[in-house]
Amino acid sequence: MASKKQRQRQLARARYERRIQKDVDRHRRNKRMATGLTAAVAVLAIAGGGTALALTVGSSPKSAASDAAAKTPSATPSATPSASPTPSTVPAMVDGKCQYIKGGTAAKKVSVPSATPDTKATYKATMKTSRGDIVIDLANSKAPCTVNSFVSLADQGYFNNTHCHRLTTSQIFVLQCGDPTGTGDGTPGYGFGNENLPTAASSGEATYATATVAMANTGQPDSNGSQFFLVYKNSPLPPNYTDFGTIVSGLNILQNVARAGSDNSNGPGDGHPKDKVQINSMTITKT
Repeated sequence: MASKKQRQRQLARARYERRIQKDVDRHRRNKRMATGLTAAVAVLAIAGGGTALALTVGSSPKSAASDAAAKTPSATPSATPSASPTPSTVPAMVDGKCQYIKGGTAAKKVSVPSATPDTKATYKATMKTSRGDIVIDLANSKAPCTVNSFVSLADQGYFNNTHCHRLTTSQIFVLQCGDPTGTGDGTPGYGFGNENLPTAASSGEATYATATVAMANTGQPDSNGSQFFLVYKNSPLPPNYTDFGTIVSGLNILQNVARAGSDNSNGPGDGHPKDKVQINSMTITKT
């Protein structure tokens, strides 16, 4: 007979699977709303409302992929940022085990990470891009399940030969990567809860500081996957995104890409980077 805790996990997985099935319709609605929401956000910002774009998966610039693929993390405009972190149905870690919940179709076939992270290790990621190398210190002690997933995906070549699909240069200042499909809809076929969330200010937002690396998500519980964003300038955001690393080398590369701007395919200051950024490889150094 299943224990109470096992039953709770089974129920959580069932809820997650049902939510995955609903994602297609939700993302279709979001895409239809994106243009109007972007305009509303811009007006609010000009009026001094302080509202920022939110980084959630699934409403990236338009591509040849069908809307039916929209099941992952990307950055979508939000007119009403959440005042508190989105609650997670299943915590990232329970009793020392990471909770990776299978769901959706993986953009590139990979194995689910081990549930037991090496919490004593330190990790450094070297992202070799078409613009140069970006080196990231991974915050394993603060976000062990996120880092464990990121390291697993990198070791399996998930990020190799993929494009950073979204650049924002207005209100928030980030480059978003980690989707092999290049659409903003790609997922590794599993999700997990948040870790290491910042504390919100009275405005309901937090500052994601320059050089931060954080997870993008769908705005739903347990929806961290493979997509992440690199902050090249302090950015106000709802405190809903797991901070799991710091850029220690190559920040100037991001800033140069940002200066070239985006194609505005997702609205003013938001779209594919004009200076395309391809991740040629992602290698992990463990000590």
